[in-house]
Amino acid sequence: MTGVAVVIPAYNEAGTIREIAQRTLCQVPWLIVVDDGSTDGTADAVAGLPLTLLRNPENRGKGASLWRGIAHAIGEDAEVIVTLDGDGQHLPEDIPRLLAAHAAHRDAIVIGSRMHEKRNFPLARYIANQFGNFCISWAARRPIEDSQSGFRAYPGALFRPLNTRTDRTGGFVFETEVLIDAARSGVEVTTVPVPAIYEQRARPSHFRPVPDFTRIGWMVTCKIVSRGFDLPGLVRSLRGPKGTGG
Repeated sequence: MTGVAVVIPAYNEAGTIREIAQRTLCQVPWLIVVDDGSTDGTADAVAGLPLTLLRNPENRGKGASLWRGIAHAIGEDAEVIVTLDGDGQHLPEDIPRLLAAHAAHRDAIVIGSRMHEKRNFPLARYIANQFGNFCISWAARRPIEDSQSGFRAYPGALFRPLNTRTDRTGGFVFETEVLIDAARSGVEVTTVPVPAIYEQRARPSHFRPVPDFTRIGWMVTCKIVSRGFDLPGLVRSLRGPKGTGG
């Protein structure tokens, strides 16, 4: 798996990050963990593991941490960049399935989609995700399944010419805007099914509903309005997402 880098942004994940890192290293030997100003010993939890640890001096948000890890991987000539969360919501054992989909669609963004497991979603989150999928697909001008999943495989070359105005300052806007800008530039977006994991005892989500939904919603609205509400794009987005199957 030469050229495959895994990036895990981690903020106060001391309880889970070591196990997730160890399981990831069993799949891919190149792992980059970005400690986003944690105060719980997250960095200490991965001490001694054969990985690259980048540390933000303060909490900068998921987008900024993802971009820092991705930029580091690109600087080291990564051909593929896999992103996943450090809280156990994504299974590192599914990384080979994303990479297999990448091998079949080398220029595409591959998303690990949880939407086939509706029964495992908290109802409010499922409804919010489906509404987000609709709006983001409209802005992207093509159907995107599980636009909120951070379990993805990106072609490294994607980030070199990508729109430099993509929001990399923090929060959750970055992952959404990457999908929209890439899809608008002709990049294929495909999916593979992965489990929807919501542990009852998991730490509270770092997603802040009011400010994060507001920032994402404003960005998506601006993308749609910039094309005059883009009714042809809306029609294209309703044709059904493209997946690679199991």
